[in-house]
Amino acid sequence: MEWYNLDTWIVITGALCASACAIPGCFLVLRQMSMMGDAISHAVLPGLAIAFMITGSRSSLSMFVGAAVVGVLTALFSQWISQFGKVDRGASMGIVFTSLFALGLILIVQASNHVELDASCVLYGALELTPLDLWHWEFLGLSFKAPRAACVLTMILVINITVIGIFYKEFKISSFDPALAKTLGIHSGLIHYLLMTMVAITTVAAFEAVGSIIVIAMLVVPAATAYLLTENLVIMMFVSVFFSIAAAILGHISAILVPSWFGLNSTSSSAMIAVMAGCLFLIAWIFAPKQGLLQNYFIKSKSHNKAR
Repeated sequence: MEWYNLDTWIVITGALCASACAIPGCFLVLRQMSMMGDAISHAVLPGLAIAFMITGSRSSLSMFVGAAVVGVLTALFSQWISQFGKVDRGASMGIVFTSLFALGLILIVQASNHVELDASCVLYGALELTPLDLWHWEFLGLSFKAPRAACVLTMILVINITVIGIFYKEFKISSFDPALAKTLGIHSGLIHYLLMTMVAITTVAAFEAVGSIIVIAMLVVPAATAYLLTENLVIMMFVSVFFSIAAAILGHISAILVPSWFGLNSTSSSAMIAVMAGCLFLIAWIFAPKQGLLQNYFIKSKSHNKAR
């Protein structure tokens, strides 16, 4: 296997993307709102298309703002439909994200008639191409350059860590016991929308690297894997980031090696990262010390033998 500098940057970008998603993903898993990440990741499509149609430019800033606004609105609409429409939360998310996703696809196809816009890239991302779009800057007389996606995802990761660090108590209490949070004067609704804003912004930042479909794996799977292994929230976040980085490394290596086993040339690195994240979850699910399948099997067998 040949390894180039581009491969290193692909892994770094993928790891930053997965890590930035895993931190808010832990709270989505704890709140049983994993599908909200899926809803937002799909619903940002019309925001991208509308931003392009208004500005006539594929500027990263305008598309980022457009997608982030629609992402936050997705969370708001889902909450409103659930509260005032007497509809189940899952159904309300399904109503909002399928409608906005379909609208986004229509707008993307319309926009692609006027500009070289690849709809498949919007869906699956272009992780392999991120090292080609570089940012250059100078500091203390030294020149630096790095992929733009890696720089943006680093900023998002730092922002997520900072927000969680500042409001850690509020996030923790409102996630585990909303009634207690209300008693302590914590505005659970505000914390909820702050989390949804984090998810929306993180999703938009990860959009270019892994697309709207794969990002849901980055939000949910590492966090769910960590949840199987620990009941401590801080440790859960660290473990989820560890599995995110492991999935990025193993995923890109698999994208290079596995296709040749089947006579193929290549495959999507972002897709293989998601596959590896799923494989790591499967291993944790089987061997987890408390919630693993083997542990549960041994406990049931022991109880059965005692009963006899």
